[in-house]
Formats: sequence, structure tokens, C-alpha cells
Amino acid sequence: QLQLVESGGDLVQPGGSLRLSCATSGFTLEYYAIGWFRQALGKEREWVSCISGGDGETFYADSVKGRFTTSKDNAKNTVYLQINSLKPEDTAVYYCAATVRIASMNPHDYDYWGRGTQVTVSS
Repeated sequence: QLQLVESGGDLVQPGGSLRLSCATSGFTLEYYAIGWFRQALGKEREWVSCISGGDGETFYADSVKGRFTTSKDNAKNTVYLQINSLKPEDTAVYYCAATVRIASMNPHDYDYWGRGTQVTVSS
């Protein structure tokens, strides 16, 4: 059974850093693109980043470019989202999702989702 489990969310002060993990199982990570999305309270789900399956090419939303870095370890079946210089507006539940299609910023292109991990940025 294909599963994704996010972890690493926490309460951090503005300017801090976090590394989120997306542990995958039930499929071969290098054959799937993984997307990161976030949803703040009362807002729509927002695409943050994605990483291609084969070559690991990464893509970022303009709002996070330069602060967020997506990487993966195929041997550990895990995808990471390094978040630096956190801002209060980064507060959200962060989700990872998998698709056998090409990497996409459209959540409807993703077939499998984790349950999310909460990131709260506050002083």
C-alpha cells in the first residue's frame, strides 16, 4: 500500500529553520514526482515545491524561492523540505504528495497524499 508520512513540523520563531520529512513506502520513489503543498487556516491549499522522480529536478513557488530547498534520498525513500528564514506567513499544515506523472504544481495531478505536519511560526 502506497503511503506518505510527513514529520518535522514544529513551533518556531520567525527567522528559524525546520526540516520536514516525507517518508514514503509502497512504491519506488525514483519513479514518482513528489510535491509539497501547504494549507493555512481558512485558505486554499498552496503549492510550495516539487521534485522530479528520475533526475530530481526541483521547482519552487516564487513565495518560497531562496528559502525552501527540496531534496530526496531514494535509498531511504524519503523526501525533505528544508525551510529557512521562516516567516509568520509560512504557518500552515504542510503536505507531501506523490504522482507517477511529471512534477506538477497542480494538486489535482497528485494521487497520493500524506496527512500533513503543522508548522507554526510565531514569537
